[in-house]
Amino acid sequence: MSPLLADARAIWSAALDAVRPDQLLRNVMQPGTPLANAIANAPRLIVVGAGKAGASMSAGLETALGEHLAKVIGVVNVPDESVRPLRRIRLHAARPAGSNHPTEAGVVGANEMLSLAASATLNDIAICLISGGGSALLPAPADGITLAEKQHVTKLLHACGARIDEMNCVRKHLSRIKGGRLAQAFRGRAIFSLILSDVVGDPLDVIASGPTAADPTTFDDAMNVIERYGLSNQIPVAVRTLLETGGTETLKSQPANVHNLIVGNNQLALRRAHDQAVQLGYTVLNLGSFIEGETKQVATVIAGVVRSIQTDGQPASPPVCILIGGETTVSLSADSGKGGRNQEFVLAMLQKLGEIGMRNVAVVSGGTDGEDGPTDTAGAFADEHSFTPITERRLSIDTALDRHDAYPFFEMIGGLLKTGLTQTNVMDVRVVLVK
Repeated sequence: MSPLLADARAIWSAALDAVRPDQLLRNVMQPGTPLANAIANAPRLIVVGAGKAGASMSAGLETALGEHLAKVIGVVNVPDESVRPLRRIRLHAARPAGSNHPTEAGVVGANEMLSLAASATLNDIAICLISGGGSALLPAPADGITLAEKQHVTKLLHACGARIDEMNCVRKHLSRIKGGRLAQAFRGRAIFSLILSDVVGDPLDVIASGPTAADPTTFDDAMNVIERYGLSNQIPVAVRTLLETGGTETLKSQPANVHNLIVGNNQLALRRAHDQAVQLGYTVLNLGSFIEGETKQVATVIAGVVRSIQTDGQPASPPVCILIGGETTVSLSADSGKGGRNQEFVLAMLQKLGEIGMRNVAVVSGGTDGEDGPTDTAGAFADEHSFTPITERRLSIDTALDRHDAYPFFEMIGGLLKTGLTQTNVMDVRVVLVK
């Protein structure tokens, strides 16, 4: 690994370390905080939740609770590979590895959470642990809708490149637990949701489809999403009927006893990456956490910034570290290959800059959850030396990009960013270094 690429990897890793749940949970549980005060006098602590970081958040909460751990009863839905024994919180296997779709096992766990919330007595406190991937891990289809029908709708929305807020709008109105319905089911004194955000701007109603947050969207909004992507005739009849006729609406105003707390997000990860880059001697251009849009288009813009730095020393003179947060999308086609938005970003950077433009440039792009699309890698990395195996193997960047087939491309040149499941999730972090 070149020194430049090693720096890029170190900066990316620093961003990831900033959002490890253990410390984040300890921070929110410090003596004197509202949550710590509420817990002190509660006869029982009900813990529920879902997300890719659910296992590490649960373990961190158990450690932070200390003497109050004996009061805990709870279940949290997590990916199958995250399941491990904890002292009081049961981690429930809700989906297999490599899948991001709801399962019947997830429904079982969601139903247990709804029952626990409804069983709360007057002075019980509930803690809801929410992180990215929570929507898929917390399925509870509305009455009259099957899980298979709901899965079909979700797959259609994924395939056409719908934004996460659009997908969650639809999912909330096909659910018995999302859109604040978990909070509606709770019968105790107060519920605290501790949230690790994986959504641009940290909107409480969108993260994991907001199981404890007031929902501003309506059945009409959900149907408008379906129509916007031309899916009206492709969704199941029962789904279309429910969205068109409506039903009991989602939570529309935030109850006084419901507290939603963002404990970690993409901005926090970028701040730590910024600090690491400065320590390594780079001028930092932090483009922030609001970067969205088609991945290839975003890469085109960033490649233009790189060229400007190389040519004019604008907006900064090398060595420069460009940091990009947020989360982009990839619009797939019927013959799409294997990859993810972060792998595609690096591939598009190689295409836009070419071998000459990549001199003294390193790119690392990865999902902080360790999963990039339906693959076992967080993302990809590349520098000028990447062109040696590309040339030797006679690989076509254009062909791989046209087919959204980045995974085998980077597998062949040794450019996959493999971290395994990281037990956190705050969207993507991209690091581009220019010397």
